[in-house]
Amino acid sequence: MEDAAGCLVLIFPVLMIAAGFVVGRMTEGAHLRDLDRREAEVRGMLVTDLRRFPGGVLNQPTPVLVQGEVCIATDYWKSFASSIRKIFGGEMKSYQTLIDRARREAVLRMLEEAKRQGYNAVCNVRLETADIGGAALSAKQGAVTVEILASGTAYRTS
Repeated sequence: MEDAAGCLVLIFPVLMIAAGFVVGRMTEGAHLRDLDRREAEVRGMLVTDLRRFPGGVLNQPTPVLVQGEVCIATDYWKSFASSIRKIFGGEMKSYQTLIDRARREAVLRMLEEAKRQGYNAVCNVRLETADIGGAALSAKQGAVTVEILASGTAYRTS
């Protein structure tokens, strides 16, 4: 009886890590495919971090502030892999895709908002990040979240 309980204590964490890896990969792959599809829909928009409107600008409609915000949590596999990386040091590649996905999603939401309002260009694009969970809270729970806010000025080109 004790052997079965001891075996379960060992198997459960391994199953959680394996499930986190499989489900995390599937979810991440689906999100990346969705990002590719949606980015193709706004590909023709002019996007820049310049503070001034590049090129000709139409006076109507009046330029407006648009923004897109996203908060993405890591999966169990990425948390496990990063805890191993912390022991040896080095680059945490498991989080790079998480940050890239969050950045792309926030910018895409901003562009979709501009397009929905009838604009075809966005300038003065800025990205802001926030630690919404708090480093101490994340360390206790093992949950890392990435929040990114993208903002810019939407305008209509001539």
